[in-house]
Amino acid sequence: MDVLKHVSSEIAKLKPYEAGKPIELVADELGLSPEDIIKLASNESPIGPSKLALKAMKKAASQMHLYPDAGGTILKERIAQQFDVTPDEIVLGNGSNEILEFIGHTFMGPGKSVVVSQYAFIVYRLLGKLFGSEVIEVPTISKYGHDLDGILEAITEETSVVILCNPNNPTGTLVTQAAIDKFMKAVPTDVLVVFDEAYAEICLGNMPNTIQFVKENRNCVVLRTFSKAYGLAGLRVGFGLGPAPIIEALQKPRQPFNCNRMAQITAVAAMDDQAFVKKCVRIYKKGKKYLEGEFKKLELDYVPTSANFILVKTENGRRVFEELQKREMIIRSMDAYGLPSWIRVSIGTMEQNEIFIKKLREVICK
Repeated sequence: MDVLKHVSSEIAKLKPYEAGKPIELVADELGLSPEDIIKLASNESPIGPSKLALKAMKKAASQMHLYPDAGGTILKERIAQQFDVTPDEIVLGNGSNEILEFIGHTFMGPGKSVVVSQYAFIVYRLLGKLFGSEVIEVPTISKYGHDLDGILEAITEETSVVILCNPNNPTGTLVTQAAIDKFMKAVPTDVLVVFDEAYAEICLGNMPNTIQFVKENRNCVVLRTFSKAYGLAGLRVGFGLGPAPIIEALQKPRQPFNCNRMAQITAVAAMDDQAFVKKCVRIYKKGKKYLEGEFKKLELDYVPTSANFILVKTENGRRVFEELQKREMIIRSMDAYGLPSWIRVSIGTMEQNEIFIKKLREVICK
């Protein structure tokens, strides 16, 4: 088509992000019943949203003819209360991914560079290339953890953004408080440090405190989401915390009503149900212990995780992914990350975990 000649060169080079396959699509492709399929591919809550969130969602349904609060006033006040910050230190997004896009619009561009860790969330590389920045990937250290010293060495005069995913997706590794404190003392003050903490509330290790840097007016933004811990992935609501001048800059590319009405109302209710989050953490801890034990029995290498998923090495990740799909089980292959021998599996309920191990044994034996 002639009109495609106008597609920007940067966009033309990109390969779209490959998300976990939805249950309905797999069912249609393979002639399976959607009710029989278990999805452990996208690190979603295996028990859905909390009862408080569901109640708020149902109540909000009758208000969907009204636009949302463009400023997200009530939700921002609730977040401010939770983290002891001010509302002008908060930006809301259609998922925390949208805030990454705000960061791209505001801090990235031609002549600039973005530093990320190898095997970090693939969207970071896509984002940098989308906005014309050079993307510098720093190799990981043992067990696929971030090399913060290597990241510091990779920063140049052109570097505008460093992105640290912690716990990291897809490896599940966690950077310690001491390492982050040391890093923040050394990083140049004209470089924006983005802490992507999508799994913070359900972290299975000692989650570092990066909010302190916001309160100290440091050069950082901390990203959080309601998708993982609160089971609201389908509503797409996230937020960023940062010093007021940085947040003010990030507000400028934000579209009106970007955070929908149901998402705002439900997120407030979800934050009031911390017992639900604690329940989820108990499920993930139990599931982690079981799955890691089974991987040892199967003599499969895996990366010890601090999140609600595990990276595990198989002979051929894509083949295992495809064979498990035929067996009504959706996980993720990691070839897009340059890890063709690996798969990533979300921690589910114990019943789901046991079914996964049973079917994984079948595939491996085959």
